[in-house]
Amino acid sequence: MKTLIAAYSGVLRGERRAEAARSENKNGGSALSREGSGRWGTGSSILSALQDIFSVSWLNRSKVEKQLQVISVLQWVLSFLVLGVACSVILMYTFCTDCWLIAVLYFTWLAFDWNTPKKGGRRSQWVRNWAVWRYFRDYFPIQLVKTHNLLTTRNYIFGYHPHGIMGLGAFCNFSTEATEVSKKFPGIRPYLATLAGNFRMPVLREYLMSGGICPVNRDTIDYLLSKNGSGNAIIIVVGGAAESLSSMPGKNAVTLRNRKGFVKLALRHGADLVPTYSFGENEVYKQVIFEEGSWGRWVQKKFQKYIGFAPCIFHGRGLFSSDTWGLVPYSKPITTVVGEPITIPKLEHPTQKDIDLYHAMYMEALVKLFDNHKTKFGLPETEVLEVN
Repeated sequence: MKTLIAAYSGVLRGERRAEAARSENKNGGSALSREGSGRWGTGSSILSALQDIFSVSWLNRSKVEKQLQVISVLQWVLSFLVLGVACSVILMYTFCTDCWLIAVLYFTWLAFDWNTPKKGGRRSQWVRNWAVWRYFRDYFPIQLVKTHNLLTTRNYIFGYHPHGIMGLGAFCNFSTEATEVSKKFPGIRPYLATLAGNFRMPVLREYLMSGGICPVNRDTIDYLLSKNGSGNAIIIVVGGAAESLSSMPGKNAVTLRNRKGFVKLALRHGADLVPTYSFGENEVYKQVIFEEGSWGRWVQKKFQKYIGFAPCIFHGRGLFSSDTWGLVPYSKPITTVVGEPITIPKLEHPTQKDIDLYHAMYMEALVKLFDNHKTKFGLPETEVLEVN
């Protein structure tokens, strides 16, 4: 605004100079020349001022959008890490206050609603379309690449690779509409499967279910693939906690060779298998890698065995600066490529030979998917997907 006022003042000064020139030079020759010069000068001043205003406005808007992107990512990271525990503590504390009735009502509701996650939860299109998820998407940015159509008359199990630290690509692509998954795969309902323990946490369970997230256990998957009609797509991060322990920038490795349970489920229900690879998932966090046999890896494996997840020592960037450490992931592109579905027959009692056959087909399809797209997303032709 100050710039515009200054420019307007320049207009007034130019008009005064032109008027003075006309009064002093009655012939008008040199005065006319000066008048034209004054007018052209003032026009340039206004144009320059407007350019400055719009330039500053654009820079401020860009900066605000970047901060909104950082905040949108941080809120999900904190929700994932501490929301469940924090709400549990708050509710227990509420029991000891005058607001104890609130806690009683919620826990009564929790008991009544306990099995809802096993039936696919309560998906909310309103939550899935929140603007915050678009800021989340643009921070990295994250994109979803479709290679083949999916039939709405079939059910699917997506194998998502790699896990990374938090599976941010899986969440953004399949638990929100930020990358327009419903438009790219019309008639398909995605369900991202995660640890069942998350659904025992008050408030967190409601948040997760609203995005279409469900427990990764046999009861839930059996229900969705047999009693929920067709057009269901269950996204399973096959490598799980074990894969997250080897997540690091520059490494493309998946834990898959001995993971065959998802193939058995697909055979029992006749659900097609869809290999899915997320380029860049391992780039957004750095972590301390403990060697096999070290005390650190021993602790991680004990947690994985008895609790279901493996604690990682990781870091990203700080909230206000990319040069400091913090919980905000680094803004590296994540591109999730959904491959060609593998047609799976329905076998109520699949043999080990059947499971091994389709597991081998799946591994081959995943490696092929990686090789066909790696150079498009910054990897050299010589890069090899490590299958463990």
